[in-house]
Amino acid sequence: MNRLPDLHTHSTASDGTLTPSQLVTRAQAMGVRLLALTDHDTTDGLAEAQAAAFELELILIPGVEISVTWSGMTVHVLGLRIDPANPELQQGLARLLAFRAWRAEEIGRRLAQHGIEGAYEGARALAQGHLVGRTHFARFLVSCGLAPDVRGVFGHFLTRGKPGYVPGDWASLEEALGWICAAGGDAVIAHPGRYPLTAHQLARLCGEFRELGGRGIEVLSGSHDRSAVLRMAQVARAQGLSASGGSDYHGPDQPWLELGRLPPLPPGCVPIWGDWPIQVAGEHSCACTP
Repeated sequence: MNRLPDLHTHSTASDGTLTPSQLVTRAQAMGVRLLALTDHDTTDGLAEAQAAAFELELILIPGVEISVTWSGMTVHVLGLRIDPANPELQQGLARLLAFRAWRAEEIGRRLAQHGIEGAYEGARALAQGHLVGRTHFARFLVSCGLAPDVRGVFGHFLTRGKPGYVPGDWASLEEALGWICAAGGDAVIAHPGRYPLTAHQLARLCGEFRELGGRGIEVLSGSHDRSAVLRMAQVARAQGLSASGGSDYHGPDQPWLELGRLPPLPPGCVPIWGDWPIQVAGEHSCACTP
């Protein structure tokens, strides 16, 4: 397995279980040399992660994972190599974070109506004072014995038609791409194999995304099996998009998603990091150096 690079990870700044510095330390131990921190709708962990990466001589790519409403469903778009100080980006993220705060309270209220008391408080405690997401509710409900694992919680409590479901009110695709481009970043469609899209819908999403300035699609993902990898490689080639890859790592409590545990890109894929002004040891080295 190739362990370079990993361009999709999470920390306690959103719904990961490792602090940004712990995440970087683990990535370095796993052999990752190029790492992107892409927390949900926030860049709050980047400064801590960058300081840790500097000490460990690991290259950190500043990133974010933006929640988007497209065609009535939620999709995620990564912004890689962003300037986290960009005011347009931060103004947009602030709006999403305000909605996330309201949504967390609303999930708690809806679960309470179904006899599950204290869910918001429990999720907030697990969030350690940061963003409260659905994953925190899932972990709390698992701790209460209401489901065997996080995946089970989503299926029984937090998806459409279930007691704790609250529909998203996210950025439009145009807004998300505008924020990322304003911050000088590369936009990437995250884990496309997870979305309930037909081939025609995925092609339409990619077309709109590309026209708005989007650059890449995750071919490699912790959510993709071999068939999904090959399918997304074909989509990337057909749509003229660069290929990205990331584990979508959230912490050691999800051992099926490990940092850097990704296969090589399929033939014909153009790596999104190929023209970045960095050099990475290994088979995916960039041609340029600092």
